[in-house]
Amino acid sequence: MRLLLDEMYPPRLAEHLRARGHDVLAVAELAELIGRSDIEVARFARERGRIVVTENVADFLRLDTGHHSGLLLVSARRWPRRPQDLPRLERALAAWLDARPEDADEQVSDAGLVDWL
Repeated sequence: MRLLLDEMYPPRLAEHLRARGHDVLAVAELAELIGRSDIEVARFARERGRIVVTENVADFLRLDTGHHSGLLLVSARRWPRRPQDLPRLERALAAWLDARPEDADEQVSDAGLVDWL
């Protein structure tokens, strides 16, 4: 499965997940997405078959599923973004990805997955 980390996540989180063998990009490392609206981020992810990982639950859930190929929602309380907490978030995201079947990409693009970490 391919992920796109929303703008609140640092690029190093995506880098660490890529080092584990996962296909992960961060909005903060893509010049064309920095400062863009949620709908533009969702559209970018949909066009590339990526699931958006975000704490911005209210705004992304308002989007029609036609605007995204999937959402992985993250509670800021449970998964804080403080530097000392990022390794724990990285492990949780890696475990979530590892638990998905090999053909999950095709299933997600059709179904518009919405899940909680």
